[in-house]
Amino acid sequence: MTSKSFHMSRSNLSTSSDAASESLNKPPLPPTVTFGRRTSSGRYISYSRDDLDSELGSGEFMNYTVHIPPTPDNQPMDPSISQKVEEQYVSNSLFTGGFNSVTRAHLMDKVTESEASHPQMAGAKGSSCAIPGCDAKVMSDERGLDILPCECDFKICRDCYIDAVKTGGGICPGCKELYKNTDLDEVAVDNNGRPLPLPPPNGMSKMERRLSLMKSTKSALMRSQTGVGDFDHNRWLFETRGTYGYGNAIWPKDGGFGNGKDDDTAEPTELMSKPWRPLTRKLKIPAAILSPYRLLILIRMVVLALFLTWRINHPNNDAIWLWGMSVVCEIWFAFSWLLDQLPKLCPINRATDLNVLKDKFETPSPNNPNGKSDLPGIDIFVSTADPEKEPPLVTANTILSILAADYPVEKLACYVSDDGGALLTFEAMAEAASFANTWVPFCRKHTIEPRNPESYFNLKRDPYKNKVKSDFVKDRRRVKREYDEFKVRINGLPDSIRRRSDAYHAREEIKAMKVQRQNRGDEPVEGVKIPKATWMADGTHWPGTWLTASAEHSKGDHAGIIQVMLKPPSDEPLLGIADDAKLIDLTDVDIRLPLLVYVSREKRPGYDHNKKAGAMNALVRASAIMSNGPFILNLDCDHYIYNSQAMKEGMCFMMDRGGDRLCYVQFPQRFEGIDPSDRYANHNTVFFDVNMRALDGIMGPVYVGTGCLFRRIALYGFDPPRSKEHHPGCCSCCFGRPKKHSSVANTPEENRALRMGDSDDEEMNLSLLPKRFGNSTFLIDSIPVAEFQGRPLADHPAVKNGRPPGALTIPRELLDASTVAEAISVISCWYEDKTEWGQRVGWIYGSVTEDVVTGYRMHNRGWKSVYCVTKRDAFRGTAPINLTDRLHQVLRWATGSVEIFFSRNNALLASPRMKLLQRIAYLNVGIYPFTSIFLIVYCFLPALSLFSGQFIVQTLNVTFLVYLLVITLTLCMLAILEIKWSGIELEEWWRNEQFWLIGGTSAHLAAVLQGLLKVLAGIEISFTLTSKSGGDDVDDEFADLYIVKWTSLMIPPITIMMVNLIAIAVGFSRTIYSTIPQWSKLIGGVFFSFWVLAHLYPFAKGLMGRRGRTPTIVFVWSGLIAITISLLWVAISPPSTTDQIGGSFQFP
Repeated sequence: MTSKSFHMSRSNLSTSSDAASESLNKPPLPPTVTFGRRTSSGRYISYSRDDLDSELGSGEFMNYTVHIPPTPDNQPMDPSISQKVEEQYVSNSLFTGGFNSVTRAHLMDKVTESEASHPQMAGAKGSSCAIPGCDAKVMSDERGLDILPCECDFKICRDCYIDAVKTGGGICPGCKELYKNTDLDEVAVDNNGRPLPLPPPNGMSKMERRLSLMKSTKSALMRSQTGVGDFDHNRWLFETRGTYGYGNAIWPKDGGFGNGKDDDTAEPTELMSKPWRPLTRKLKIPAAILSPYRLLILIRMVVLALFLTWRINHPNNDAIWLWGMSVVCEIWFAFSWLLDQLPKLCPINRATDLNVLKDKFETPSPNNPNGKSDLPGIDIFVSTADPEKEPPLVTANTILSILAADYPVEKLACYVSDDGGALLTFEAMAEAASFANTWVPFCRKHTIEPRNPESYFNLKRDPYKNKVKSDFVKDRRRVKREYDEFKVRINGLPDSIRRRSDAYHAREEIKAMKVQRQNRGDEPVEGVKIPKATWMADGTHWPGTWLTASAEHSKGDHAGIIQVMLKPPSDEPLLGIADDAKLIDLTDVDIRLPLLVYVSREKRPGYDHNKKAGAMNALVRASAIMSNGPFILNLDCDHYIYNSQAMKEGMCFMMDRGGDRLCYVQFPQRFEGIDPSDRYANHNTVFFDVNMRALDGIMGPVYVGTGCLFRRIALYGFDPPRSKEHHPGCCSCCFGRPKKHSSVANTPEENRALRMGDSDDEEMNLSLLPKRFGNSTFLIDSIPVAEFQGRPLADHPAVKNGRPPGALTIPRELLDASTVAEAISVISCWYEDKTEWGQRVGWIYGSVTEDVVTGYRMHNRGWKSVYCVTKRDAFRGTAPINLTDRLHQVLRWATGSVEIFFSRNNALLASPRMKLLQRIAYLNVGIYPFTSIFLIVYCFLPALSLFSGQFIVQTLNVTFLVYLLVITLTLCMLAILEIKWSGIELEEWWRNEQFWLIGGTSAHLAAVLQGLLKVLAGIEISFTLTSKSGGDDVDDEFADLYIVKWTSLMIPPITIMMVNLIAIAVGFSRTIYSTIPQWSKLIGGVFFSFWVLAHLYPFAKGLMGRRGRTPTIVFVWSGLIAITISLLWVAISPPSTTDQIGGSFQFP
């Protein structure tokens, strides 16, 4: 393994997109730095003439790009070889760096013990260099075939070739003849610390290429919206690569020059004449269901108001304390129900049309003659932090489902964030990339669903159904065998890494002892102690977290790491060929794999790394530099793609008319491995199928942390397009309509789409962007590109802020070393200092539930979101079925809600852009944990009523019973109608009600206490497990369901159950043996006690374990509570007829 350090430099990063390319008729030369400046991060950035002009404030220039046809005296060199070789170098290198450290590229011979087979994968096999003394790999193409720069086919590696060109006069070491193509010198990286220049793709830099794509289409965009305008030579030449001369440029149709109108030129008009078809449509809830539903809500609101009024006006004077507590609780319950119910007034369903999406973006058209995909790119984020708690096999299966997704391969990129910096996760990802060489083409060949191998091979249905290819059975059997071997390798990685590290450590100790003997001579040698490092497969130190923590190699102290596991695929399909050596026949199957990148951000002591939110923001910055997909899909490591076309369905919303105002598309969470009865409401269907559908009819659903497709510029904190447009308000008839500021009206459309701030007069000040986004020029330059590429098609006059068809069919830029080095700098621990990352930009910091806060900030700026429920579940994951794990999960959510309530993200402080019902929904998110205080009091009221012989009302009269009956019936009828329009089942609704009380009396109360202590006293409290016990039956799929792990969160529900059971016994005893039995008060108290116990039944069942096994601590607590209550009873109501303990009272 070799290690090379270099300084990051980038030429022409911010050049004008329309600048003339005057060097196309000459061989490309290394870029020279004429002018430059040093950034605050220590990097040097060179300026072109256009850069200096823009810095000096000069006006805009319009230049034509003229492509001169190749002639015998003008033969531009093809730079494709140099780009591919540079990309191969990048994919075979492990990049590390960070604060006050040099960014290094470690060239790796292999990344895992097993052999890499796919040519895109890091460490892929290949021929060795023929230069004596060099064992490096020969350069290769997409299929893994050797790239031989000389006609004599002399095998030479990248570094030796660069040496031959730089120092050997460009002479081939094999045939001693001059190389005919020496463009590889553009990608040289030397050891003298000279800047690493960019290879000029097709005569222009990477940033020039991106910005020219965005800016040169402006006139076409305006024509597509207005139908008028002159022909844009710049755009035509760029997109068609046309040249001036006969048959080029704007040659008229039918050989005539016509009348000079657009219809007579090569500008296509067929698209505008086609009938416009929407990509999505709303499916309204039938009025027969929705109208009664809204009417019942109104009726229940009126009845609750009348009931509370009656309760206040009719106190129970015999037990005023009981009456007071019950009335306060009932008022809060009515308020809480109102907050939960009002946002459900406008539920809707939505549907997508994938056929229309294919016709618009993947079908040959005048703007896209070859039918290449015009869909925007998607960067998929997968986050993991600890391989011990999140098994690498689960993460690897998620990665495989992403790589096999049904989305254009060249438009897809997957980034894995390993916040623990573990070598185990790194090598597991490498193994997954290697197995993807077999799994992904197999899925494409036989249209496999789901594309998670673990889930697919464990399907209980017939796997051969609807499979028409004759070799499916054979292929499936072979892939299954290969997957079993893959699982063995993954599960054996911990032992493999440990044995390898022990062996290398022993070797290092022996070396150190030999050196010590040589230095000391005959003196006695003491034992040598050296740090026990963790070693990679190529025999070098792992730069991340070591198994034995050491300085700069622990979870909170390690360098930033980026490894391109799978380099970007070629732009054209790479079809498999008949090869007997292959596991399965892949003839005519696309064998390309999407870009796969391993990222572990830098961590250092003294920095607040902000947990998952900080890791996600690091991925946002790194992906903006490496692939810059205008859309981002984030998934937890245990949530895999169950529907391979889910991303296309989400893209239907983003690319539809008005889709540019959508900040994200949220998919419902679906779970596997849940017990059939769903004892603890793990499916959470009431929230995902009722509440979220209802919010979709207002401004959109809340962001729930995973399975969400984001618009990148919305994450950047920009306002939605057309947010500054004024609409007539309620007072417009009196005061007139406000006029736009002239500066706003004159702002170009592409700049108007990127706006920050609340002032209508504020223009986009580009000089402020470094203060918000950091000092990475490349990151800032990528922002307008991502905004442009994320626009919907301007294929209809009603589509505002669109882009012309065919604009995204150009190839993706190839990766180079300086690009990855820039990505290393933006994931360093210091990059966010004095910026707005985590404050306004990216995932928001300061809350355990960063997902809800991030979505709230977007809605608060005026963005909308959409809920996408697909026929086949989009994603599936796992959920904790153990009672204790479930309670701790709910505790974390509730703690985040309390933090939101006490922060500036409280919906009471929302901006006017947020609709009232949406504000109520977010207000309920912050308030619902406080219901636990009133809920616990109300759960004890039946017991207090039975102990005291009183009730919350004076007598059970007809009025009270009628109110109670109407309130109960309306609640049941609302539940039935919700079941009708949402599609959930009655049992699921009841399970949700049960766990609402279980969580409300345990985790929610703890969250309120924790939040109050944090806000008032600054005390951090964490509720952790105190004891664990394992299940006996390891073969049981639901073994975790029966494991009882004691936690302090169980104390309140256990207390409520025991007190109510004892109270029922006491109440019966008193009533039976009393002179004048008060049956009405007994019935009222017993009824409410049974209501409490019925809701706590799943909790009690969970305490019993598998076969009635109850932990000793439960009996201890039960005995203590029973004794305490008995003593309290004697103290409150002592015997009156005798001085002896017990008196004349005899327990039945």
